[in-house]
Amino acid sequence: MVGVSQERNLWLRRFHTVERGDGPAGEPAFELICFPHAGGSAAYWRGLAAELAPAVDVLAVQYPGRLDRLHEAPVEDLHRLADLVVAELGPQGERPRALLGHSMGASLAYEVAVRLARVPGREPLLLVLSCRRAPDAARRRPRDWPRDDAELIARVRTLGGTESALLDDPELLGVILPALRGDYRALASYEPTPGRTLSCPVVALTGDRDAEVPVEDLRAWRECTSGDFRTRVFEGGHFFLNDHVGEVAALIRGMLPASAG
Repeated sequence: MVGVSQERNLWLRRFHTVERGDGPAGEPAFELICFPHAGGSAAYWRGLAAELAPAVDVLAVQYPGRLDRLHEAPVEDLHRLADLVVAELGPQGERPRALLGHSMGASLAYEVAVRLARVPGREPLLLVLSCRRAPDAARRRPRDWPRDDAELIARVRTLGGTESALLDDPELLGVILPALRGDYRALASYEPTPGRTLSCPVVALTGDRDAEVPVEDLRAWRECTSGDFRTRVFEGGHFFLNDHVGEVAALIRGMLPASAG
């Protein structure tokens, strides 16, 4: 197969066997690389992968320090993490790529897109950024990051999402807390790559009740690309995507060329 191997990969997960598509030899015409939120795992994207199959081959990034990579230390630097992901993606194959990131994953997807764009022909055909403030907005209004585990747990509870349901179980909390700590340390030290570095279309998404990402901060992503830019506000909070998987899938299909479905 052109692009990322079908075989099990330490960094990338497929949740659905791809049986047909519009690419060479019946392969899917596009890859969509998905980046989960802080503390999250590749499994967060299982539902979206089902919605987009078979025309779009969804590959979800599995960060070190969780689930089957639990024995590995979390990467506490988003730039280093982006470098590792780009190295794993390898040379651009015949199939173009789109990138999608949620929350911390949106910052990581942006950094990966910036690195890919430095090589002619490797810039993604689409970048989708969910529930993340744009770099310029983040610089204008620096955030207070959790100072200890108690504040970190309180922050995660406020946001909701999959991990918040696990926080009341001391045993499970002990398992997920190292990854959460590492991810939030990476976020606290992160300085985005500056400037209008992309030319691909960018779509920025958020929920209308997401206190973490005001809509004006979402719109500031406009400054990161010379290409088409759109925003979409859904009903819901920071994890609006849990209730709008079908709509997000339709949006992605509508932004990709016709051969993606």
